[in-house]
Amino acid sequence: MSTEVDQGAAKRVITALAALLLTALTTTGTAGAADGGTPSAGQRIANALRTSPVYVDEAYAEAVPPSRQRRLADRIRRTGLPIKVVLTPLTKGDAFDGESDLLAGTVRDRLPERRDLVLITSDGDFPDSLQGYEWPGDTHQARKAVAAAGFLDEMRGAGLADLTAKAVDLVAEGKGEQRYEEAMGDLGGSARPTQSGSGTAGSGSGMTGWWLFIAVPALALTALATRAALLRSRRPTPAVPHVVFATARAADEARVRRRAEAEVLALGEATRAADVAATPGLQQALDAYAAAGTVLDGARGLPDLAGALALAQEGRDALTGSPGLPLCFFNPLHGRAALRTGWRPLGRRDRLDVAVCQECADALRNRRAPEVLPDTDEDGRRVPYFEVPAGRSAWAASGYGSLMSPSAGLARAR
Repeated sequence: MSTEVDQGAAKRVITALAALLLTALTTTGTAGAADGGTPSAGQRIANALRTSPVYVDEAYAEAVPPSRQRRLADRIRRTGLPIKVVLTPLTKGDAFDGESDLLAGTVRDRLPERRDLVLITSDGDFPDSLQGYEWPGDTHQARKAVAAAGFLDEMRGAGLADLTAKAVDLVAEGKGEQRYEEAMGDLGGSARPTQSGSGTAGSGSGMTGWWLFIAVPALALTALATRAALLRSRRPTPAVPHVVFATARAADEARVRRRAEAEVLALGEATRAADVAATPGLQQALDAYAAAGTVLDGARGLPDLAGALALAQEGRDALTGSPGLPLCFFNPLHGRAALRTGWRPLGRRDRLDVAVCQECADALRNRRAPEVLPDTDEDGRRVPYFEVPAGRSAWAASGYGSLMSPSAGLARAR
């Protein structure tokens, strides 16, 4: 492709971006969490958890009727802990692809207050079991506590409501590790000795034959259940949430505004000093400068200020004639991306090709949560900026350059 074609395409793209920015800045209100006003499955659950710590899908309404849901909610409130319960069927191909890890991460990312959270969810592998999650650490040993609940003698044959109540109690007790080891020890220990007495004296040898027909299959099933529990307990802590929000310390708005003002001003001076004949990308740089100034003047928060920084970067690249990767997709305040990588957003099956800084690339590779730039939805809750509907946010539509066509010169592969 010729240089003139590249320049023309880039100019058209950045002009369109500027138009989107102007539209976004003049649109009243902010975006919701999903297009068309229909919340996603994760958002629907999170919305319900804002009024009650217990969410039960209709499919489990008979097992955990409203009366039991209210009792569970009261039980949780009495603990004084940030416990929430989500009981919903999980099957391959659903909104969470049948994975409790994905369910937990999706719901947690959409809760308004997520600093401390204990989440008890359905288990995607074993429908009648539960999984426990805890953030930010393992203070209440929630994962082991919830796992232990299903293997206690007293829980044999218990319904889902009773099992969940027991899981809440064990989390509140704070001895999940101990309870889990005790439960596993009981499952793997030797059989209890037969009681002696007038009713059973002399009957041991006569009972041995039929007892084996019952005990051997029972022990085999117990061994399989124990193995399944151990495998689940050895799972690495899931990489949830799949994103974490940038902190105020890392993204002080006044500091970012000063930085954006300085970079836009410097771009303007550079365009005025540029030699027209020797700078093929001058017009593109001027377009970027005009768009950045407009965005900066009307900026209402960090997402807009980050957009001004992204446009200033585009302008500098146009002047030098050597466009590189755009700013980091997850958090443009991290600076220019170091590489491109595949990433699957929560609740979606398709993967996006995004440009990321080295810090975020390392986080993804190590199954840790990359830090994302937040935006605010119409209910005042913080959501990842890229979850704002693209029709209402130029930043969600473009990913600060990551989601734009490589042929436009705004997102080159390494």
